[in-house]
Amino acid sequence: MDFARYLADVVVTCDDAGNIYSPGIVEVTGGVITWVGPESDAPEFTSSGIIHDIGGLLMPGLVNSHCHTPMTLVRGAGDGLPLERWLTEAMWPREGRMSVEDVWWGMTLGSAEMLKSGITTSCEMYLFEESVVDAVAKSGARLVMTPGVLSTLHSQSHGKSNDRLKTLMEFYDRYHDPSSRITVGIAPHSAYDLGIHMCRELSDLARSLDTILHIHLAETQEESKELEEQYGKSITKILLEEGVFDGQTLAAHCVWVDDSDISLLANANVSVAHCPVSNMKLGSGIAPLVKMIVAGITVGLGTDGPASNDTLDLWEEVKVAALLARVVNLDSTLITPMQALNMATCDAAKAVGLDNVGSLTEGFAADMIRIDLNHSCFTPITETNELLAHLVWAGSNRRVTDVWVEGEQVVVHGDLKTVDEEKAQAEVNERAMRLVQG
Repeated sequence: MDFARYLADVVVTCDDAGNIYSPGIVEVTGGVITWVGPESDAPEFTSSGIIHDIGGLLMPGLVNSHCHTPMTLVRGAGDGLPLERWLTEAMWPREGRMSVEDVWWGMTLGSAEMLKSGITTSCEMYLFEESVVDAVAKSGARLVMTPGVLSTLHSQSHGKSNDRLKTLMEFYDRYHDPSSRITVGIAPHSAYDLGIHMCRELSDLARSLDTILHIHLAETQEESKELEEQYGKSITKILLEEGVFDGQTLAAHCVWVDDSDISLLANANVSVAHCPVSNMKLGSGIAPLVKMIVAGITVGLGTDGPASNDTLDLWEEVKVAALLARVVNLDSTLITPMQALNMATCDAAKAVGLDNVGSLTEGFAADMIRIDLNHSCFTPITETNELLAHLVWAGSNRRVTDVWVEGEQVVVHGDLKTVDEEKAQAEVNERAMRLVQG
């Protein structure tokens, strides 16, 4: 097995204890982390492996807990529309024209964008799931693929029929492998699109497969109004009482949840994907992040799709999530830089059902990123807390230079080695024009 030792000026582990080592060492054998700690405590190097003195800051790769990455094909479309009109007027007509090849190129371009910004894992809710898996297999990233089920798009092949459920089971059997870079979940789009019965049926399927259920929940104030009036309770309580949350569940957004809903989600061990930039762009509202964390809910950060953000830069979510929480609560002590980082690493990994990524910990996959500290935004550093503050707050000047997934280096000195980005951009441009024209 290949063995390598990485020596960095700073190692931010994002482990349970919040360990930071300066200088620090991470040792990797066969794509798995085998030792982490301060340089002074490192075991004697007797291996035939390689020592990489990389300097800078080494930390876990980021985990994008909720995304629709192939929507790079419709990035910017429908700007200024509220969610319902944005979906029905701008998104769904174009997405309804998408082909297998379109989705492959959209995912390829988006995967490149994420890897270069330090995102090593994304949890995708989308159609044409085979294309998404193939694109990510070639880019070298890690993927939690949760094939979407919608009533409004490609309904014959991706909608509410029994054929779709059969396809999902076959897809799971073919690709779900926790020892690999690909795992599979089930993704009903939402209760307002599919109805309660179908959400329950898909939840049953996810439980039978012992995998994650990924669903949009309470993103806007109006989306589930009809269901809530029909049942006389919140959509969160409806889905809980109907058994939809009985298994491992990832609920995206949860903007419009009250204290009772939050308590229900916490007791049901539902994780939340928090997407503050998308929620702001669509005018959906601000999720009660602090209340969810205090209740014990695992919260991971997500970019949502590149059409409602409009980037796939999770670093923006790290900064904005924490700042929004502070300003909404009028309390600058809330959401520390370490908490913000954890929501993009270890907490996001837990939220999407992964127990071997998101932290530089022995036994975890070597999904790592290096950040260049030789920049004005990281000056000065007189103590560890200042370094973390720079990492979280100094946004646009941050520099991710190198990225490893399972020990394989896919970004070298800022250069992505696995994707022809120029070709991908040209393909997405051309295909996007066809989707507009029909």
